[in-house]
Amino acid sequence: MKKLNLSKILICAVLAAVMLVMAGCSGTDKTADTGIADGTYVATFTTDNSMFHVNEANQDKGILTVKDGKMTIHVSLQSKKIVNLYPGSAEDAKKEGAELIEPTTDKVVYSDGYEDEVYGFDIPVPALDEEFDVALIGTHGNWYDHKVVVSDPVEGDDIQSVINGNTADNAASSYVTDGEHTIEVALEGGTGRASVESPAVIRKNGDEITVVITWSSPYYDYMIVDGQRYEPVNSDGNSVFEIPVASFDSPLEVVADTTAMSEPHEIEYTLKFDPASIK
Repeated sequence: MKKLNLSKILICAVLAAVMLVMAGCSGTDKTADTGIADGTYVATFTTDNSMFHVNEANQDKGILTVKDGKMTIHVSLQSKKIVNLYPGSAEDAKKEGAELIEPTTDKVVYSDGYEDEVYGFDIPVPALDEEFDVALIGTHGNWYDHKVVVSDPVEGDDIQSVINGNTADNAASSYVTDGEHTIEVALEGGTGRASVESPAVIRKNGDEITVVITWSSPYYDYMIVDGQRYEPVNSDGNSVFEIPVASFDSPLEVVADTTAMSEPHEIEYTLKFDPASIK
């Protein structure tokens, strides 16, 4: 009987060990399942704070590397003011032995050709399309908690090619046919006292697409769009301009000169369109 009981004990122990190994393997497989194949991708990196974001030259894009079931995204930030990141909470980042993410020095090229050096970081990505914690510390030595999301991976390693491809896919011409339409538009920037009329009129003639911007003031005497100066199309009432637009999916940076002050002032504004509102 003792031998039989001993045999039963040994068998149970072996079975338990096998089950533990199988459970461990199952957990590893789940962790390794990223949903995409190993390789390099251009992915979107968004955060919960306007002070912590990808450099504007890269339009929220970073390079996502997937290898052996692990994902890391490299993003170039807007400056060198963020000196370290931590893949977790600020509280854990302060603990002794916490492994901080050190910066790289990246070169970015803006749309006007200006080049700058900024800090970049290689951030571990636990999952796509899900929020995860990333803490940061700046030049003042304070840690801050943030939430980030990595999404929309596109195979490749050239951010600008993907940006240009998206611009082509989202071109204004894909939303409207020849003739007149309307679109909701919002204005950001300046003192916040100015506004523009919404909805605005869109005019399409062949490859040329323009939008009619009507200001809440008669004192704007010119606008600058993509380096080109445009004069008002009216002489009475609030200032009205007809300016070109290449995409309704991206914010349009403009400059408007106002004569309402003691001296004329050029003010930077951003026009944001809602393509879903086009009629």
